Amino acid sequence: MKKIKRREVLKSVLPGALALTMPTIIPARAFGANERVRVAVIGFNSRGKDHISNFMKLANVEVAGLCDVDKKVLQSTAADFEKKYGKKPKIAQDMRTLFDDKDIDAVSIATPNHWHALATVWACQAGKDVYVEKPASHDFNEGRIMIRAAEKYQRIVQNGIQLRSSAAIQEAIQHLRNGLIGNVYMARGVVFKWRPDIGDKGNSPVPEGLDWNLWQGPAAERPFSENYVHYNWHWFWDYGNGDIGNQGAHEIDLCTWGLDVGFPDEVSCTGGKFLWKDCKETPEVLSATFKYPKAGKLIQFEVRPWMTNREDELEVGNIFYGDKGYMTVNWYDDYKTFLGQKREPGPSRKAGGDHYLNFIEAVRSRDKSKLNGPIETGHVSAGISHLANISYRLDRSLKFDPKNEKFIDDAEANQMLSRKYRAPFELSEKI
Repeated sequence: MKKIKRREVLKSVLPGALALTMPTIIPARAFGANERVRVAVIGFNSRGKDHISNFMKLANVEVAGLCDVDKKVLQSTAADFEKKYGKKPKIAQDMRTLFDDKDIDAVSIATPNHWHALATVWACQAGKDVYVEKPASHDFNEGRIMIRAAEKYQRIVQNGIQLRSSAAIQEAIQHLRNGLIGNVYMARGVVFKWRPDIGDKGNSPVPEGLDWNLWQGPAAERPFSENYVHYNWHWFWDYGNGDIGNQGAHEIDLCTWGLDVGFPDEVSCTGGKFLWKDCKETPEVLSATFKYPKAGKLIQFEVRPWMTNREDELEVGNIFYGDKGYMTVNWYDDYKTFLGQKREPGPSRKAGGDHYLNFIEAVRSRDKSKLNGPIETGHVSAGISHLANISYRLDRSLKFDPKNEKFIDDAEANQMLSRKYRAPFELSEKI
């Protein structure tokens, strides 16, 4: 079977307005074949821990800096790091300290969503390459700003959608392109994760060691609450994007990749809170539809908390529908196909990949086209989740112009493509 090439991947996921020129990047400094790449990890109470361990597994890569706004988390993680690896990293509560450090080559951002764009832009301006967690952005317009920053400062920027580097998923995409299941007219993404009642802890004093001002950053100022720190910020609009923009960023990305589409022409989303009387702002249950009438394609997306049924054994994953069969993708590295009216098993495979290694290879070569998950694809996957959330919050269907990245004749919806940033953490559209 022909292996899908990275350049073919990029061509397939950057249709229309996103088909940007991608020149070879001029390095801030040239890396020798055996020269160590020094990475700083920003935020590691959750996903950042995986960033640390995965970068430290790579040859000639060193996590040289650690940053977290919670001093207790920072100090304990630094102590654990020194004990495990026998090295003492530089530490900082303010990410700008490490961005200004000339010994740091790249940064890996695992902060809450509302910091992703500004941190990426600051890092690019400081001459650092960037690995940024999903979703790439917290608000729609941020994605385009991040793309411009990467281009202007000639930086390598990888979005943390790991399935892009999975050998099995790359093979699955090739099957879809080659017509294994026929005309692929619809993709369905599902996210069924246990999201329990979080209650309402109200406001309380800021814990010792936490820089609450830095934690909030560009978001609107609020009193401190344990409702937000350190995980449940996902369910509040100022900081997170609900599960469609959390876990769903992976599945939306695969939907668009498999269908070979970008932003939709129409979006409709409904849902709500039906289970818990807690303080979450984002919906527990959400159903979204994205239409591509010119391409004759459709994306359906479903978010449900347990308890719930699975869909063809999927709790988190994707289903692609064609006129000759269908394909299921379980999480990030496992696909199966079922062909004909009898749903006879077709090709299948389970195999992962190394998204961090892919990033480092692009950093070393200074070749953006080697990235499996460039910021351009991150803009699409995150952006589509933002369109769904806007439709949900306005409680109506919306028409969208993919070329100009604006809603059609809808000033109210267009205002929600961005947000007001809190000084001094403003993010300007002029980079």
